[in-house]
Amino acid sequence: MEEHDIIIVGAGPAGLTAGIYVGREGLNATILEKGVTGGNANMAPLVANFPGFKSITGAKFLKRIAEQAEMYIDLHEHEEITKIHKTDDRILLTTNKGEYSAKALIICSGTTYRKLGIKGEDEFIGKGISFCSICDGMFFKGKDVFVVGGGNSAAEHALHLKDIGCNVKIVHRRDELRAQKYLQDRIHAEGIPIIWNSVLTEMKGETFLKSVVIHNRETEVDEEVEVAGVFLAVGEEPNSKLATVIGVDVDELGYIITDKNQRTNIPHVYAAGDVTGGVQQLVVACGEGAVAAVNAYQSLKIHKN
Repeated sequence: MEEHDIIIVGAGPAGLTAGIYVGREGLNATILEKGVTGGNANMAPLVANFPGFKSITGAKFLKRIAEQAEMYIDLHEHEEITKIHKTDDRILLTTNKGEYSAKALIICSGTTYRKLGIKGEDEFIGKGISFCSICDGMFFKGKDVFVVGGGNSAAEHALHLKDIGCNVKIVHRRDELRAQKYLQDRIHAEGIPIIWNSVLTEMKGETFLKSVVIHNRETEVDEEVEVAGVFLAVGEEPNSKLATVIGVDVDELGYIITDKNQRTNIPHVYAAGDVTGGVQQLVVACGEGAVAAVNAYQSLKIHKN
């Protein structure tokens, strides 16, 4: 069993930033990431609101943070935690690759993209349905695609798809977008059509997606429309199950509850980033990761003395 001062769960912006901070303090720490470094932030077509960067893709931004983090801390990709147990003074973790013991835990496990929960959806994920325009957009160049959602992510994906040559429309369940004004202004300037007050109720096709059924919530009329691709941007669900196993409190939506120091209700267990809810922005995730790391270090230092 490997013994550490701190284990960080998740290699998104919060986890990587926490890794930089704990690593620079000389702590024996490791980041465990069940997927690839960067998490959902890799899929951001464009980051234009992080101080110091006029414009950068999410993937490039996270690559830079990861390169900096790996100067100070080990980072294990594709290593998923399968079991967790809290004793009086240690946190014991079992993964698909090994066993770990840590004095403190920083949970930066992020979120999972929410699905619509409609007929045919699961069948066509990866076969016409995507959550990432920067990953899959070029497959649909010159083709008709829908973006489902009304927030910042939906607007950003629609703009990116338009930019790479897709015939994109937004489908939104309400009569106005929730995206920031500058994004709405760009949507209007680019002439991207919006199908208002409508939801998708079914995905159809054979091997690949061929059409969707759109239900107008005002007229109660259903219409089947041919489309090559659908990009979903309808929110996220927190990856907090691991935390609840050891008794960490979550809110009614499943987001981990922390104080201003990113402490949970369990001693020496911290949380940061999107898994804590709130303002889910890169700059906030990085800030919370730093706060969690500093306080975890201070707590271990005091406890040692």
